[in-house]
Amino acid sequence: MGVAIRRAGEGDRAHVIRLLDEAFMWDPVSTWVFPDEEHRRRRHSALMDAFFDLALGEGHIDITEDGAAVALWWSVRAASEADAESAAAADGPALLRRAVDPENERIELIGRLTEAAHPTDRAHQYLHMIAVRPDRQGEGLGTALIAPVLERCDKDGLHAYLEASSARSRGLYERLGFAVTETPLDLPDGPRMWPMWREPSGTV
Repeated sequence: MGVAIRRAGEGDRAHVIRLLDEAFMWDPVSTWVFPDEEHRRRRHSALMDAFFDLALGEGHIDITEDGAAVALWWSVRAASEADAESAAAADGPALLRRAVDPENERIELIGRLTEAAHPTDRAHQYLHMIAVRPDRQGEGLGTALIAPVLERCDKDGLHAYLEASSARSRGLYERLGFAVTETPLDLPDGPRMWPMWREPSGTV
């Protein structure tokens, strides 16, 4: 049986944020960003809310019809010198920290580290986050959400990129054709992330 998927919009905000909050509350990267559990429970959802806005502004959000899984995608174009100057002026990581948790330097730091690792020379689809409700994990919902976008990438000759935050997710993405880039991203005194790049099928 196939998995019904639709585009999420503003009306799905509360549900998507709850799902992201639940799915990532104990993720290695989230626990590094918010090492104090009580503080993480207070502020983690605000970060997920900011990510929801970014996905709507920079790409799209896919959600399963039953609301059990969601994927946040950004459409990233090849950067020009003007884009780099504009991004520097905006300083997204600093703005994110200010909006979510001003005293938390790690929000800004992880933004700068992932920004530095993110390829800018080729247009691509960026899988920023994917979340599956904990009691529905292992049913293939994540793959069902990702596969249609990758099929479009293959059809259009478009690359894809993501950062895996665990060895388990890294294995899933490798099975979908992603390959770890040369340099892993080690958070200071924290977990390792794996930037992963996917060439469109037939171009490798």
